[in-house]
Amino acid sequence: MRLQDKVAIVTGAASGFGEAIARRFATEGASVVLADLNDNAGRPLADEIAAAGGTARYVHADVTDAEDVAGMVAEAEDAYGGLDILVNNAGTPQRNQPMLDVTEAQFDRIFDVNVKSLYHAAQHGIPALRRRGGGVMLNTASTAGISPRPGLAWYNGSKGAVITLTRSMAVELAPQKIRVNALCPVAADTPMLDEFLGGTRTDEAYARFVSTVPLGRLAVPQDIANAALFLVSDEAEFLTGVCLEVDGGRTI
Repeated sequence: MRLQDKVAIVTGAASGFGEAIARRFATEGASVVLADLNDNAGRPLADEIAAAGGTARYVHADVTDAEDVAGMVAEAEDAYGGLDILVNNAGTPQRNQPMLDVTEAQFDRIFDVNVKSLYHAAQHGIPALRRRGGGVMLNTASTAGISPRPGLAWYNGSKGAVITLTRSMAVELAPQKIRVNALCPVAADTPMLDEFLGGTRTDEAYARFVSTVPLGRLAVPQDIANAALFLVSDEAEFLTGVCLEVDGGRTI
């Protein structure tokens, strides 16, 4: 197993990419703390993973709240003895609309969830990784941070910040044996896609979006989980500061 004896936290783990990552890590031998706001989905998911032979537990955590982030790290250390992998996957979308129509409250929410959460994760996660002698932080960015789409200016900016922060962290933390990488997925066919399409999905808008992906489809959660597994595994021990495009060629 590629993550045997590793301890991982996955934020936004109750659904979508986070759920697939948590499931994959558990099947590869990791003890996984699933962190999310959605208790009704997160807690049964942890129970399901455990019932299937994995090691998992759920913790309620708002990634914009420093105390909650400290709590999820403490949960990993108390329950499993340390922390080796921290996946900052939780995120929030922006409805496709002109940049001047986005309210200040919406802007603050986008940057709190997508960017400030990395500050909290660093403040509380990095000391835990140091206590293990090193580890891996993996951030979920987006193709939006590489090839911005109209109508998503503030979301694009938040994911661009994730990419820059990933590279900055990688350089600073490398001497401490902490690797920092990011995933840059194209959108998947989830409710978040509806927001990117303006709040109302039409067959025409969906087909137009898919047509921008050379491989002819959107991402599925397993695509992201497979890439995440590689980047946190020992097979990628010489990779840091990598922002991997998992996008079917979208950003070429």
